[in-house]
Amino acid sequence: MCQALPGKILELIPQSEPKAALVDFNGLRRQICMDCVPQAVPGDYVIVHAGFAISCMDEAEAKETLALFRQMEEGNR
Repeated sequence: MCQALPGKILELIPQSEPKAALVDFNGLRRQICMDCVPQAVPGDYVIVHAGFAISCMDEAEAKETLALFRQMEEGNR
C-alpha cells in the first residue's frame, strides 16, 4: 500500500534543480521535489508521495488529515 502525507512548505530552496522545498511533517523536515506543483509557495500544504509533492491541499483539509493520522497512531499504542 502507498501513502501520501500532507506537509507544510516552510521554504523554497533557491535555484534548486529539480525545484525543491523544505517541507514540515509534524516536526520532521524533509527536502521535497516540487516540480509537479510549481505554483506552491511557503505556507501552502502539499500532498507528498515518495519525496514528490503531487498536489496542493487547503489548510483545513490538511489539519483534518493530520488529526486522523494522530488518532490512528494513538490507537496502535
